[in-house]
Amino acid sequence: MSDDECPPLCEMETGGDSNGEEEEADEWEVAEEQNDPVRCLFCEQISPTMTVAIRHAKEQHEFDLGEVRRRFHLDEYSYIKMINYIRREKPEPAVFRSGTSAFWTDDKYLKPVENETWLMFDLDELDEILLNGNGAGSGGARENGNDVGDTMTLTTDQYRKLQGIINELTAQLREKENLLQHAASDIEKMKESFRNLLEQQEQKKSKAPEEKIAQIREELKHCVSTVAVEDDQGYFNTYSHFGIHHDMLSDYVRTASYRDAILENGEIFRDKTVLDLGCGTAILSMFAARAGAKDVISVDQSDIIYQAMDIVRRNKIDNIKFVKGRLEDSELPVEKVDIIVSEWMGYFLLFEGMMDSVIYARKQYLKEGGFILPNRCNISLAGYGDLDRHKEFIGFWKDVYGFDMSCMKKEVLREATVEVCKPEHVITNANIIANFDLMEVDVDCPNFSYDFELTVKRDCTLTALVGYFDTFF
Repeated sequence: MSDDECPPLCEMETGGDSNGEEEEADEWEVAEEQNDPVRCLFCEQISPTMTVAIRHAKEQHEFDLGEVRRRFHLDEYSYIKMINYIRREKPEPAVFRSGTSAFWTDDKYLKPVENETWLMFDLDELDEILLNGNGAGSGGARENGNDVGDTMTLTTDQYRKLQGIINELTAQLREKENLLQHAASDIEKMKESFRNLLEQQEQKKSKAPEEKIAQIREELKHCVSTVAVEDDQGYFNTYSHFGIHHDMLSDYVRTASYRDAILENGEIFRDKTVLDLGCGTAILSMFAARAGAKDVISVDQSDIIYQAMDIVRRNKIDNIKFVKGRLEDSELPVEKVDIIVSEWMGYFLLFEGMMDSVIYARKQYLKEGGFILPNRCNISLAGYGDLDRHKEFIGFWKDVYGFDMSCMKKEVLREATVEVCKPEHVITNANIIANFDLMEVDVDCPNFSYDFELTVKRDCTLTALVGYFDTFF
């Protein structure tokens, strides 16, 4: 098909009169008249068109192609075989009016007869021909270009099949319309994101008030912002893999606590702007959106943010905006936020050093009277006595396949381990050694010393000190 013959994808504007439509109809009629002559399957009758030939076969030879197709379940291949069978074997039309099993199944009938017009006929067009009155429009009376005086009769099976085709095409059309609407919506969102990106770049170029930022940086001179991004990249790369996020999301106590704190305080989040610091898979961002937040700004330097974008799109949440980068080096699309949420805690609370970023976010972006979730944390110590675990972990080096590797103990004892501690092995009271109010602390708060006492509850052997933290909303 040439480009000139392709139908337009959208409706084309036409003139006010109907001359163009009549001319177009005339052009189609001329095209129909240019069909090759068709020789009857059972006699020497030559018909001007396939439509007339089908009608002739039915009226003169009682060979109803529509009924034959239904009776023998014709598809393209069996139709080709049937035509070639008729041309070669010259059977009587009556043989097609009985039985339901095709008798032309031999593959030799796939070899076509030369210049056979019946083989050029698309069997799928048969329904349209039957719908138009078995060809009456080609030879019957016409009035103003329309067929008159003929009545089309369909069998129940033909009607049901036709209705099924109409329903199927209607469903396909609706599905395509929905896909087009979704595609258009996605394109608009992409355009909006690109516009926001350009605006952010322009703001970076034209931003004049550097004094305030300089002041904040001076206040946070020991903050992570003074560390080069390249030096931090190893830390961020650990969060690019799905494994660590699977572990965190599988921690039901932690994730459910955030979920409940956000969703059960919907009145605080409703119509508010929320900053999700270190958003990861954006689970906290989606909780905030579900709680009624007006806008959520999700920030993360690791590449997991690209997966988070897809997660949010798949869940049809459209009020979450993503910023890839370290908060201290990024410009947010808003000046201030009402709420900061972050799952920033590391081992023993402070191990990852992300508290600096929370403090930076509070000083730089949190509105007066805003909230941080969680807003308070503490660190506790307790004595622990588990001789079996101590033997497994430390005593192991005394005899390794008959060799003494005790010198390894010193190196092993230099590092803490992360384990689930059993309550029955806790042998002292717990002692809180540090409290942090995130609305008040500064970047020096992790540097502290504390004198503590632990009261032993029973006679036993102390094998370890257990440190843990609690968070409060």
